[in-house]
Amino acid sequence: MKEALFYEKGEGNSVFCRLCPRLCRIKEGGRGFCRARENRGGVLYAANYGRVSSAAMDPIEKKPLYHFHPGTEILSLGTFGCNLACGFCQNWQIAHADPPTRFLAPEAVVAAAMEQIARGVPCVGIAYTYNEPFIWYEYVYDTARLAREKGLKNVLVTNGYVREEPLREILPYIDAMNIDVKGFTAAYYREVCRGSLEPVLRTVELAARACHVELTTLLVPGLNDSPEEIRSLAEWVASLDPEIPLHFSRYFPHYKFDLPPTPLSTLLRARELAGEKLKYVYVGNAPELDAGDTTCPSCGATLIRRRGYRVQVAGLEGNACRSCGEKIKVVV
Repeated sequence: MKEALFYEKGEGNSVFCRLCPRLCRIKEGGRGFCRARENRGGVLYAANYGRVSSAAMDPIEKKPLYHFHPGTEILSLGTFGCNLACGFCQNWQIAHADPPTRFLAPEAVVAAAMEQIARGVPCVGIAYTYNEPFIWYEYVYDTARLAREKGLKNVLVTNGYVREEPLREILPYIDAMNIDVKGFTAAYYREVCRGSLEPVLRTVELAARACHVELTTLLVPGLNDSPEEIRSLAEWVASLDPEIPLHFSRYFPHYKFDLPPTPLSTLLRARELAGEKLKYVYVGNAPELDAGDTTCPSCGATLIRRRGYRVQVAGLEGNACRSCGEKIKVVV
């Protein structure tokens, strides 16, 4: 274990974690809500430091990131635990269970990414993903700094549930983030995710000023998919930057939820409504809709074709539309 950052000592060997908005008070011998930060003798430790539950080479589009080095791959890894408790969790086996793990030092992860590049794999860097990377903070911070020194990109796939101080400290080492905005009402976050909305919105606002950002919302039938909520979400995103890509993802029954899958018509309607305010709106987890192409918002030309994770950069000249010259918010 490694001593955690962002905590305060309390009375009787208790500690107060200051990493995420939960502000857990942790008694000696206990762990916080996320299960990843443990109090030993009045010192808070990162119990998950270096503990890797999952690692794989993934297409960058799987994160999903559609406007960040499209068509490349990224070394992806995760640990265990989460600081939200969404009943529909798609990765509950590692977020809310106790998966087997193996230790990988930050140096080993960076070396593995560099080895992929040496073998000719179009690997752009490292993604901290699968479960919530902010509760892996110390490890992600150490690894991201080493990766940056080697010219690798760092990507966070996150729920955005983190306090401002740790977010600001790590952002200089982060190149891209996909942030889950799980819904757009306080009630949804409180009742379905056991969290709160405002800290997530603040994370998006700060991250969008510092690195490439894309957003994902999993649409759960009857809970966060009303036209009014979709319009409100799109208007808020547009107020930050109408070029931020927004991904609507199809829900399927999983973990504690047995609601039927999101109707395809709901996904198409959400894309249509959000598209009134945003330039780039995608639908994921529904390949039958073919809603993953990037088109020029000015002339309509197809810029990037996607069929599953097969990607063809067809109409870009650098980061501009080859047909009309429109500047496109894409990192190539």
